[in-house]
Amino acid sequence: MERAQYFSAQAGRTIDVPRRVKSRFAIGDVVKHRVFDFRGVIFDIDPVFANSDEWYEAIPEDIRPDRNQPFYHLLAESEDSDYVAYVSQQNLIGDSISGPVSHPDVHQYFEQFENGRYRMRQSLTH
Repeated sequence: MERAQYFSAQAGRTIDVPRRVKSRFAIGDVVKHRVFDFRGVIFDIDPVFANSDEWYEAIPEDIRPDRNQPFYHLLAESEDSDYVAYVSQQNLIGDSISGPVSHPDVHQYFEQFENGRYRMRQSLTH
């Protein structure tokens, strides 16, 4: 399988990834966590885990996800707060029927919520 590399500022290192990765979700999709009680809208996708080793090791081993899968950056909301979450593909399920996300930064990234998903602002697309 062909591989590629890129530097992840978040991880502070070069990340080795397959050239082709199949992601289940896309930017603008509304999802929820399989285990924890939060949901959010995807605003970025890493083809494999691209955060720090300290962050990864802080996850309890019995629920630690595999590094070799897409990881999603979410504008997340729970009953208590709004925040940015970094979640593995295995821990997400679709949640478009629950309506829009109320995170205060949604409008910085997206124009509107339509047909169960958000459309990214034209100024942020290439």
